[in-house]
Amino acid sequence: MPSSFHDKHPLGTLLIVSGPSGSGKTTLCRRCASEGLARYSISCTTRAPRPGERDGEDYHFLTPEQFAARKAEGEFLEYATVHGNQYGTLKSSISSLLEQGVNVVMDIDVQGAARVRACADEAIRRAYADVYIHVPPSELERRLFGRGTDDGETIRLRLRNASAEDACMGLYQYILISGDRESDYARFRALLVSLGLRTRLLGWG
Repeated sequence: MPSSFHDKHPLGTLLIVSGPSGSGKTTLCRRCASEGLARYSISCTTRAPRPGERDGEDYHFLTPEQFAARKAEGEFLEYATVHGNQYGTLKSSISSLLEQGVNVVMDIDVQGAARVRACADEAIRRAYADVYIHVPPSELERRLFGRGTDDGETIRLRLRNASAEDACMGLYQYILISGDRESDYARFRALLVSLGLRTRLLGWG
């Protein structure tokens, strides 16, 4: 007997969010999580905790040896080396949430996004969507200098990196051109909600 609409158990949506430093991608993801719309993925890292950071809450802090062992076992959905430290997302934690119908948002760089796109896991492939947050160069420069957290050399490096990342925009399903914080969030939230209506998450696509 064919299953009915109510028998189907939808997957959660996995929304990958990329963009340069200063694009607000982390703020968008955390705000969605704070409103209960999605779970914010917690990455593993080999860098030392910063003041106020907690293991299992901000990151899963691993030694380089622990990270290498998990990488060798194929446990990471994606991983990358950034500023000499390693970062990665455990595949098991993402798949488990998706199969429970929980939305997951991940803010990762273009390198990590490429690895997730190539993942062969069926649940992840069906649940996958990605969006790139683009900030016009003049606006991005204004934001980075306005933060007052980096020196001029660091900001120039971030702007060069942003240009390289922008070259990958065409690989993403969606592009959000950043304006102000509230309009960015309204569009980001609408995208996440609309992605939950895709029939392929119910196994019909």
